[in-house]
Amino acid sequence: MSNPDPRCPACREPMEQGFVLDRGHGNQGRLPEWVEGTPEKNFWVGIKTKGKEKYTVLAFRCPRCGLLQSYALE
Repeated sequence: MSNPDPRCPACREPMEQGFVLDRGHGNQGRLPEWVEGTPEKNFWVGIKTKGKEKYTVLAFRCPRCGLLQSYALE
């Protein structure tokens, strides 16, 4: 799936694209990422992600019922 254009599975309304904001170090805004595998704790960085596939998460919201759908595309 390269360009999602989803309809809400609950009410079939076209969904609107947006994003989920993640707050990082110093309250800096950033987009969340999907990371392959299971989380592995690391003392220095919290969770190990080096060498793993990562994709930015896209989000869609139904304007009628508020349902959110997330996609992690290449």
